[in-house]
Amino acid sequence: MLNRRDFLKSAAVAAAGTGALPGLIGNAMAATAKARHHVVIVGGGYGGATAAKYLRMWGKGAVDVTLIERNTSFVSCPISNLVIGGVKQIEDITVSYDNLKSKWGVKLITDEATAIDLDKKTVTTAKHGAIAWDRLILSPGIDLLPGRIGGLEGNQERIPHAWKAGPQTVLLRKQLEAMPDGGVFAMHIPRAPYRCPPGPYERACLVANYLREAKPKSKVLVLDANGEIQSKKALFTQAFERYGALIEYVPNSALQSVDATTLTAELEFDSIKADVLNVIPPMRAGNIAATTGLPLVNDAWVDVDWLTLEAKGLPGVHVLGDALFPAPAMPKSGHMANQHAKVAAAAILNLFEGLPPNPTPVVMNTCYSFVDSKNVIHVASVHQFDAAKKQPMPVEGAGGVSAMANDLEGKSALAWARNIWADMLA
Repeated sequence: MLNRRDFLKSAAVAAAGTGALPGLIGNAMAATAKARHHVVIVGGGYGGATAAKYLRMWGKGAVDVTLIERNTSFVSCPISNLVIGGVKQIEDITVSYDNLKSKWGVKLITDEATAIDLDKKTVTTAKHGAIAWDRLILSPGIDLLPGRIGGLEGNQERIPHAWKAGPQTVLLRKQLEAMPDGGVFAMHIPRAPYRCPPGPYERACLVANYLREAKPKSKVLVLDANGEIQSKKALFTQAFERYGALIEYVPNSALQSVDATTLTAELEFDSIKADVLNVIPPMRAGNIAATTGLPLVNDAWVDVDWLTLEAKGLPGVHVLGDALFPAPAMPKSGHMANQHAKVAAAAILNLFEGLPPNPTPVVMNTCYSFVDSKNVIHVASVHQFDAAKKQPMPVEGAGGVSAMANDLEGKSALAWARNIWADMLA
C-alpha cells in the first residue's frame, strides 16, 4: 500500500509509469475516527477507478466509496488501436474490477446513472434507485454526437467509431478483416478538442501496418476536419511518409454527411466511397454531466476549479478526465484522467478534514503512439498550477517528444499500460 510518505517520495517517477503527483496531499492525509463520509463516483474509467482506489487507500478505509459503472470490466481505450490493427486481442486490454471490491473495499454497482439531484445530493440509477452522497465524482468520459453528421445517427454498426473501447473495437477489426485487398479504409477525424489527440493518427498507422502485411493493394484515407495533424505532427508525418501510397492524409476535410448503404462520405467539395468507413463523430462531456446542469464551456466541456476539480459554482461535485474543458496544452488522455483523480481524491480528503486543498498541484502526462506493431513515439508534459491564471500551465522545459520512432519505446508503451492499469485496479 502506498502511504503518504512513500507517495511523496515516488513523485519523480510519474512520467515513466503511473504518475504520482508531487506535493499533492498537503499536510492533512491522516485518517481520523470522525464521522464517516460517503463519496459516490459515476464512471469507472481511468479517472473514476483511480479516484475510488485512492480515496480508500489514502483515506485508510475511513471514507466509504461507491462506484457506479455500467460495464462489468474495464476496457482500455489506450492500446485499443492495437486490437483494430490485429496486434492484440480485446482480452488483452480488459481488466477486472474485482480488486477494487475485495482489496480496497469499494462498493461497485453495475448500473447506469440516469439522473443527479444536486439539492438532495442523490444519484438515481436505472436498477438500484437513488444513492445519497456527501461528495460526488463524475468521470463520465465523452458522449459521441452522431446526429451532427447527416445520415450517421443509428448507423454506427455499419459505420463504427470505435472511440469507446469494447464491442465497437471488435466490430471495426472484423470489418477490416473482411475488406477486400485493394479496398479503401476511410476514417474521419473531428475538429479538436476530442478524446486522445494522437489516437486517430495512430489508428491510421496500425491499419496501414495490417494492410501492408495482409492486403497490400489497399489504402488508408485519413480525412481530417482539422487543418493539420493535432499531436506529434512531425513524427506522424514521417510515419505516414514511410507507408507511402498506403496512407493518404487530407486535412481540412469537414464531413457533411454519410450514406450508410453505399459507405459514402460527403465532404464540402468531394464525395468519397469506402469499403470500410470509420467516422469519429463530434463529442462532448458524457451525457450525465451535460444534462445535470453543470457549467459547460462551448456547450460541451465542464468548467472546473483546478485545485479541487469541482465544477464551477457547484461545491461537492467533482469532475474528472475527458469531460473537462482542458487547461492550456492539457490533452484529453487516460493518463491525465488518472492524474485528475489523484488531485480530486487528495482534495476531498483534505476538505473532509476541514483543511484547504494543496495550493500547488502538479500533474503529468505521457502518451505513447504505435506507428507499427513494434515502433512507438511518445509525448510527455508536466503541468503546474498557476495561482494567477487559476489553472495548470505547462512547465517550460519539462516533457517533450520522441526523437524518432523506435522499438524500445514500444516496450515502454506496453509497460506503461500494465503499470497504469495496476495503479487503477490492482
